Amino acid sequence: MARTKVQKKEILDKVSKIADDSQSLVFVNFHGLKVSGATEVRRKLKSEGIGYFVAKKSITRKALEGKKITGEMPVLEGEVGIAYGIDLIAPAREIYAFQKKFKQGVSIVGGVFEGKFMTKAEMEGIALIPSLDTLRGMFLNVINSPIQGFVVALDQIAKKKTA
Repeated sequence: MARTKVQKKEILDKVSKIADDSQSLVFVNFHGLKVSGATEVRRKLKSEGIGYFVAKKSITRKALEGKKITGEMPVLEGEVGIAYGIDLIAPAREIYAFQKKFKQGVSIVGGVFEGKFMTKAEMEGIALIPSLDTLRGMFLNVINSPIQGFVVALDQIAKKKTA
């Protein structure tokens, strides 16, 4: 069913609002994804606080042209959706996980990160950054490592003196 101009305007406004309110956008090609897979993707993204919206590529381009986004917009091929969120890394990380799970059904095409268009390779690199909780744990491990070594050394000295 063809969309009316009013409906297209509403979709354009929604995509524009998504671009304004989100910290990062990931353009997702979902060609070949079965309905069950699409449902799984949408549910998981929603549970992680990540939005997912599908609009025509021409409407998406038009909505993003008026924004202050630097760089060149990646070529949007196939059926394209937008994953977006307040967290900078979460949309890319979650879509990357589904890209590994549904090899032929989901792929990252590009995105917008910190007000700049990114290529597929750049967005995949961003997706590999660990979550904030993981980074905090890694940081604490680095801080704790010398202290732990010192405690082990003191323990060994104490054992020698008591023996």
